[in-house]
Order: sequence, then C-alpha cells, then structure tokens
Amino acid sequence: MMSHSFGIVKATETLKFFEDLEIEKKLKLINKPAVKIIKSIYGERYGCVDFYKQPGFDHSSMMNHTSFHSKMRMMSLHPEGSKLQRGTLGNKKFGYFWENGIGCPNGTVPILRATKGDLFRLKSFGGENLNPQSSWNNTYEPMSAGSGYHFAVVRTNGPKSYNGAYMNVRICTPPVQPNQRSSARMMIRFGNEFIQAGWTAGGHACYHTRCPSGAGMIQVRQDFGPGLPLRDKYATLDIAIMKDKSNATWSLYVAGEEIGYWPSSRFKVSSGTMVEWGGAVYSPPSSPSPMMGTGRFPTGNPNIDSYIRLISIVDGDYKEDKTVTNRYSYSDNNHAYKVTDATETFYSYTGHIIFYGGPGGI
Repeated sequence: MMSHSFGIVKATETLKFFEDLEIEKKLKLINKPAVKIIKSIYGERYGCVDFYKQPGFDHSSMMNHTSFHSKMRMMSLHPEGSKLQRGTLGNKKFGYFWENGIGCPNGTVPILRATKGDLFRLKSFGGENLNPQSSWNNTYEPMSAGSGYHFAVVRTNGPKSYNGAYMNVRICTPPVQPNQRSSARMMIRFGNEFIQAGWTAGGHACYHTRCPSGAGMIQVRQDFGPGLPLRDKYATLDIAIMKDKSNATWSLYVAGEEIGYWPSSRFKVSSGTMVEWGGAVYSPPSSPSPMMGTGRFPTGNPNIDSYIRLISIVDGDYKEDKTVTNRYSYSDNNHAYKVTDATETFYSYTGHIIFYGGPGGI
C-alpha cells in the first residue's frame, strides 16, 4: 500500500514537471524579448517588443506575410533623436495610460507580460472556454444552450457584405468571479471566423496577446495595446474596425487612432458577412452567470443604462450606414439579460443606440 502511494506521488510529481515545462514553453512564446519593461498606471507590466517580433507575427496566417506598416517602418529607420522621432514622441495620445507618461520607445509595441500564475489560472478556469465566442454557430443560428455563454445583442440580418463597423460604448465594471467574464463588444464575422473589440470585466480571457491563440493582430502604436485597463465606469470609448480600400487590411481604431491591423491573408473570405453589437457573458455551465453591463435591465435611459450608441456599418461598396435598418435583436435568456434597440430617443446625441444588460444569476 505504501509502495502504491509512493508511486502515485511520483507520478504526480512527474506530471507536474511536464506541466511546468509546458508552461515555461508558453511563457517564452508570449513574453517576447523586450527592449525595456514599463508599467501602466495601474501597475500591469508590459514589455516593449520590437515591432517585427511581436506575437501577432506568430500566427499561422502570418508565416508568409511580407508587408509592413509604413508608420512603424519609418520609425525603425530613423535613429534615436532624429527629427521624425522627436516629432512622433511629441504627438502622444495615450501616454496617460503609463507611469512614464509616454509608453514604449519608437519601433516597439507594448505587450502585456504573463506569469506562471496567469497561465495556471487560465488552465484551471477553463482554458479555451475563456476565448471569445460568437453568438452565432457555423450556420448563422444562435449557439446551443448549456455552453456557459449568454448574449444580449443586436446583429445584422445576413449574411451580406460589410467592410467596416463603428460604435461608441459605455464602459461598465460589473463584479465577476475569477472564472467568469462580462463584456460589451462589436464583432465582425468572416464566414466561420470573427474579430471583435470592446471592454471586458474578468482578467483571464484571451482578449490580448497573453494567449498564443489570441495572436494575429499586428500592433502599430507604442503607447497602446490590447489588454490596457479601462476602469472609469462613466467613460465611453469610440471603436471602429475598417477594411482599407487600397490594401484590403482590416484596421482597429480606438478614439480615432489606428491601434493595429489584420492582414487580408488572416481571413478566408474578403469581406465581413455579419456584424454584432451588445453584451456577452461567460460562466462555467455549473455556476450562476454574472451581471451584464450595469447589472440591471435596460430602461431606455443612457444616464443609467449600459449602452452602445452611434452604431454604423460600412457596406460592400464602402458606403456608411448610420441607421442600420438591416438588423434584429437577440437575447438567449430574457430572464437574465435583455436588449433594447432604439433608432430614435429623446437624446439627440445617441444616434442609433442599443441598451442592454441584466442581473444574470441563471
């Protein structure tokens, strides 16, 4: 009996040894060699990684990618102290996110640093289940019940052809458990693939470059990157995802600034096929779901509701549509989450606005 117990202990130690090796291997993939380490104003550590060595280039679709972002290339060609670099450094927009007031040096991008603890938590809290998910399945029908995901969204009635989308989203900070996630996002679907951007409450999801499976977007700014904390619950954020007419790349814009891009080779189809705006939550199927947005059902008042306003799309001919008449609302459980779609309100500044949210608990 004691010999048997000893064998179990040895087997457990061996398993832990191989798990540690696996974690160390993933850490090397995620934590690229950095020129310097900087901290956000909330204490998160970021490595300033050479533009061409960032995790986005590790994605399988990027193996033969030879194009570059002109702004980053020009930065890397000019030595420290040149006129171009001094001018660029004087034009910071997101410097307030960083303790140094600037961000990373030119020619580098900030990449969130991961620890062993981060990766162990990802594994213990569900691993791939914490990756972003679409509310559609492969046949453009709602996801099946019991997945742990819940949605309260407005989406285009498709599939059609889209070359971009826009939103202004209110940032909310609902309380979540370590293995839960609550978010508001805009999503563009490309056949069976999708990209999305927004805010997320819950620190263990692959919404940044911490997870190898999340690589793919090429960052272009030295003072902004995925995963930066946005903790002002009364703030709003402008987000756009647009296809470039000249080179077919898909760019992510935050507050009017290009943050990064996805090359056209990243997707199997050339244009978006559906667009979605709204709230999404995740919790393990065996536990109650978290709050969405402000945690209350929408009332139609932007002063108290969680909302996404000024939604618009860019169609296949690159024409902007601010009305978005081709859409419908969807909530998979109205007992926990609801969504209200309003093209007209008493508030002139809202444009086409979506109110969403709920207490969860199902």
